Amino acid sequence: MSGTTTPTSYVWQVSSARLIEIDGFIPTPRGLALLPPQPLTWPEKDPGDTLDYVFDIAPALTGNPGDTIASLTVAITPDNPGDLALASSAIDGTRAVLWLTGGQSGTNYTVTIGVTTACGRSLARSIALQVVALASVPAPPTAITTLGGLPLTSPSGQPITAD
Repeated sequence: MSGTTTPTSYVWQVSSARLIEIDGFIPTPRGLALLPPQPLTWPEKDPGDTLDYVFDIAPALTGNPGDTIASLTVAITPDNPGDLALASSAIDGTRAVLWLTGGQSGTNYTVTIGVTTACGRSLARSIALQVVALASVPAPPTAITTLGGLPLTSPSGQPITAD
């Protein structure tokens, strides 16, 4: 029996599970007390994962159609051997896409992203990323499991419980 090889094509899409969007720049009326902004945080990452993490600045460019990210810088701290590393990065319009790999379990990392837009705007934000050994986290007794006994997990890798 002879077979035919069919070429396979891949469609790459960034994951919305690891998408952070910058807050918009909204004018605040005088005398109005606002709460401080919440720190930006991506979901936990396992040291063995290499995943795409996305930072979208579209709200900061509202009213400026056509302005996009022109350049990107990334700094990760701490920066020791075996720590979280930038495998690659890309620009997709108003989104910075980072492929992050490695990291030490139990370490909180800060990923600082600096962008300059085609129209000359520049901004930088720091995003927290905690590395946790998700692959070895034992499921609690109240975890919901499959028929095969494997725990169901959330997009961040945490077991879903019946509690």
